[in-house]
Amino acid sequence: MNTNLRSSFSKLFSDVVLKDAFLLSCRTLTPGHDAVQKVTLIPRGQARGLTWFIPSDDPTLISKQQLFARIVGGLGGRAAEEVIFGEPEVTTGAAGDLQQITGLAKQMVTTFGMSDIGPWSLMDASAQSGDVIMRMMARNSMSEKLAEDIDAAVKRLSDEAYVIALSHIRNNREAIDKIVEVLLEKETISGDEFRALLSEFVEIPAENRVPPSTPVPATV
Repeated sequence: MNTNLRSSFSKLFSDVVLKDAFLLSCRTLTPGHDAVQKVTLIPRGQARGLTWFIPSDDPTLISKQQLFARIVGGLGGRAAEEVIFGEPEVTTGAAGDLQQITGLAKQMVTTFGMSDIGPWSLMDASAQSGDVIMRMMARNSMSEKLAEDIDAAVKRLSDEAYVIALSHIRNNREAIDKIVEVLLEKETISGDEFRALLSEFVEIPAENRVPPSTPVPATV
């Protein structure tokens, strides 16, 4: 590999690691998000690296705070690109995340009654159908005012979450640079190591703190 190509590849890899560190920090600093269990830069299949999260105690009952934290976390990648590269240079890399968080925000509004519209389910069963025609008919049967209110509520949730994501990332660059340095050196770190590094620079919300893992004594 020639020097220029090696330099370009190294820069690209460092930018990717930096973006991922921003994303994980954003999630860890948002109250209610699942805790990081392990981070690795070692590729697995088509993934350039992986992060494992510790699931909540009861995955069948998810609070409004937890759902909103997932939206903030999902927007962390796009927010990181805006901070690192500038708004004109954001990429298509966040497309999957944006699709997921938009769907989640809409569920909060229309299915779980977690918006200022009120605690009601605003979609009938046909709106959740896999059939495109059924979904279109359900949308057409909804009043124009209600449809506008739903769209506005979804946008408010997403906008509020994006402001928080940008704030986390802009205010914690020193911490993230340190995490990137350690990740590039070690390639894999545990959730405990990640939180210890982050907490040297910023306070992690009480809801997201995890007691350090206690090593199991070896039997003799």
